[in-house]
Amino acid sequence: MSFFRKLFAKKEERPVVEERTVFNLQMKDIVTYELEDYQVVGKLSYSDHGFTWHAYQLQSSDRVIWLSVEMDDELELGIYEKCKLKLTEPIPKEITFEGTTYYLDEHGVAQVSGIGRGQNVNGATCKYFGFCDEEEEAFLSVEIWGGEVEVSKGYSIEEYELKIIASN
Repeated sequence: MSFFRKLFAKKEERPVVEERTVFNLQMKDIVTYELEDYQVVGKLSYSDHGFTWHAYQLQSSDRVIWLSVEMDDELELGIYEKCKLKLTEPIPKEITFEGTTYYLDEHGVAQVSGIGRGQNVNGATCKYFGFCDEEEEAFLSVEIWGGEVEVSKGYSIEEYELKIIASN
């Protein structure tokens, strides 16, 4: 290629990859947490009276966890896993599970949108109940979908504990 052709030729446009944060994770992004790599396989976005929070479903080779992302007065992140606690309605204000007592902190009804593995609940309504232990270090999340009650156990993490690698 001649000098002038190189000088005046159109440059190939490379795709721009948006820097990923806990607020804009995309399907197939990789999130490393506690030295384990997880792929983002689903996302649920909850909205209750103008307040929005997100839950990303993360899949490793042998484990599924949920990354909860909420901007209240400050960024609040949590890791949750489904647990085998059986509850029915009405949901109590105090729950003891695996030797820890959890107290009702918040509850409401949220409109939910989902993508990836979460697309099957897109447009659904969910009743939610948030519980915390006395020290506010351990949490239970209770969600009611239709008549099905799902319970997850979780704990807070800091943003620096995550490493995010964009998939595209």
